[in-house]
Amino acid sequence: MNYTYILECSDGTFYCGWTNNLEKRVRTHNEGKGGKYTRARLPVKLVYFEEHETKEEAMSREWHIKRLSRKEKEQLIGE
Repeated sequence: MNYTYILECSDGTFYCGWTNNLEKRVRTHNEGKGGKYTRARLPVKLVYFEEHETKEEAMSREWHIKRLSRKEKEQLIGE
């Protein structure tokens, strides 16, 4: 399974990514070994994810989510 996910960083910003191992990826981010953006904003909290059959679907969804406004991301998350 592949996942598109949104993390909330310690400064309140959102980070979107994709992975095929969600639990491991969130742990990697919190260990400071994830994306450059999250390293300076630890700890991060998983606030949203979607499951996808293929890597391509997950990557495409990540691309689309990254283009959403903050308000639209908050609506997606359910805040």
